[in-house]
Amino acid sequence: MKLVVQIPCLNEEQTLPAVLAGIPTSIEGIDEVEILVIDDGSSDRTAEIARDHGATVLHHAGRMGLAQSFRDGVDYALSHGADIVVNTDGDNQYPQDRIGDLVAPIVAGEADITIGDRQTHKIEHFSGFKKFMQRFGSWVVNQAAGTDLPDAASGFRAYSRLSLYRLNVVTQFSYTMETIIQAGNKRLSIASVPIDTNPKTRESRLFSNMFEHMAKSGGAILRSYFMFKPWGLFGLLGTIFAIGGAIPFLRYFVLWVNGTPGDHFQSLILGVLLLVGALLSVALGVISDLLKTNRVLHEHGLERMKTEQYGPIWGAASTRR
Repeated sequence: MKLVVQIPCLNEEQTLPAVLAGIPTSIEGIDEVEILVIDDGSSDRTAEIARDHGATVLHHAGRMGLAQSFRDGVDYALSHGADIVVNTDGDNQYPQDRIGDLVAPIVAGEADITIGDRQTHKIEHFSGFKKFMQRFGSWVVNQAAGTDLPDAASGFRAYSRLSLYRLNVVTQFSYTMETIIQAGNKRLSIASVPIDTNPKTRESRLFSNMFEHMAKSGGAILRSYFMFKPWGLFGLLGTIFAIGGAIPFLRYFVLWVNGTPGDHFQSLILGVLLLVGALLSVALGVISDLLKTNRVLHEHGLERMKTEQYGPIWGAASTRR
């Protein structure tokens, strides 16, 4: 069984040596460990340091972002026979010596994806507000995915070959939320492994402040959710418009029964407009549901294409238990 540990990096020459040195070379159930560094347009010695430590380097001429780096790393890993892919960060946030624990549920056939639970309530440099938002964000993702994960934003993860064949990252920001929502709705098994993080080395480069992170993450969560459950939005809108449209008609009817309808035709106009909104919501829901069906069929085709390109989902070394 082959494991590829991929590390997306942008100017990580200060911390990358510690990350590379901490990755175990021998893991129970794993026959081969390959380290892959995705250099996302670094201007320092990141690529040179990675090669000096024996890592394979994929280089982006310019900055393409975390999601694209993840996609490129997965493409390389699958094309080189990876049975499991671990994603860790170049800032040495995560304890690399726990990679063996992270992949163990996948090796045992008990999970398709494992996520390192940072136990954010214990992280000292997280403010109270950030800890609250981490818990709230995980709750929102769990509602969208039908999962029960304590740390949905953690980037310390392991993916089985099967899960990578079935997941398709489309976001340009961060893949972490999207892959959980996809995995949950595709009935992939996800496990959590409690970990302790290393001391903070630098500020995040994914966003300039917490509110930007919240806005981008929220957009990614909503987009991923509506890809799988479009009626969650359009059904709610249709119901609201239908109820709102019925109230003016009911008001006019009561006035008419009492013989005092007067000049309340504006109630009828408002009711008609709201009911039209309800009909449009239902129509959009039907169209979205048809698009969802088309996307599912397309993803089945993509999975078959990956099988042809990369080989069988379950190779000789990765027999499903």
